[in-house]
Amino acid sequence: MHNYPLSAIHYPLLRLPSQIAQDQFESLKIQEMTFVAYRSSIYPAKNEVFFEEYAVIFILEGEKKFANPSQDTHVHKGNVLFVQKGYYLMNESIDSNYKSLVFFFNEKLLKEFVGQNLDVFNPNPQTRDLGLLVLNATPRFEKFAESFFPYFQEKSTFQNQFLRLKFQELLFHLLEIDQSNQLKNILFSLYKGEKVELTFLLNSYYLKPLTLNELARLSGRSLSAFKRDFETQFNDTPANWIRQKRLEHAAFLLKNSIKNVSEISQEIGYESVSHFIKAFKIKYGFTPSKMV
Repeated sequence: MHNYPLSAIHYPLLRLPSQIAQDQFESLKIQEMTFVAYRSSIYPAKNEVFFEEYAVIFILEGEKKFANPSQDTHVHKGNVLFVQKGYYLMNESIDSNYKSLVFFFNEKLLKEFVGQNLDVFNPNPQTRDLGLLVLNATPRFEKFAESFFPYFQEKSTFQNQFLRLKFQELLFHLLEIDQSNQLKNILFSLYKGEKVELTFLLNSYYLKPLTLNELARLSGRSLSAFKRDFETQFNDTPANWIRQKRLEHAAFLLKNSIKNVSEISQEIGYESVSHFIKAFKIKYGFTPSKMV
């Protein structure tokens, strides 16, 4: 089953946390890693977001809609979202009052946390996938979130040390409010080094403008290991497999939509319509216009 794009319209792509704009966010860092970003304005109202690291989003005010090919998630004040690295979604603001705290953490920090607290984790977790976990904040969690705001206003001599402690406290709070234990499963699977299944990964992301390096990171592999495992499983290179899948998707759209050749060419990632037509003819033996 294919995962089709969210829209024929191309919205701005924001990679987080590397593309956090200083004029739109206030941020705190653990050494060079963005840890907390406080957002109090809307920019843009609708865009695509790619999470380069694991993230927690705490909705302070307002509402927002997150959408991916398989689900729409409507969030509001008091919701807490755990977003896995590699999650790719459409981000749509619903009202101008939206404010959030967003916490980012890299894999190394999460693995260290699990390793230091193995007694609280399930030794036989379920398989993790790329997804969005929605939790509800408790009064205790809300008080904890409030404790971050003084750090935005005045930097401490021991800022890095305090934020590392806050990071651990944040994860314990999340484990406490996650009654489903899904977060425990996710973190322990990450600690064990379980890799994302390649068929699931590529079927989810082949239409997205991601580099092979980014796909390799999402799979939990180095670039060389990703290429090796991919070629073993699919008997093809990742680049050629993605190109063929995109052309198959183009054929589907030509048969089942009212989009023109130029729109479809852009949707599947071709900057040049002529290059798309040439690639399509090589694969199918005739031009896209023959299917319209």
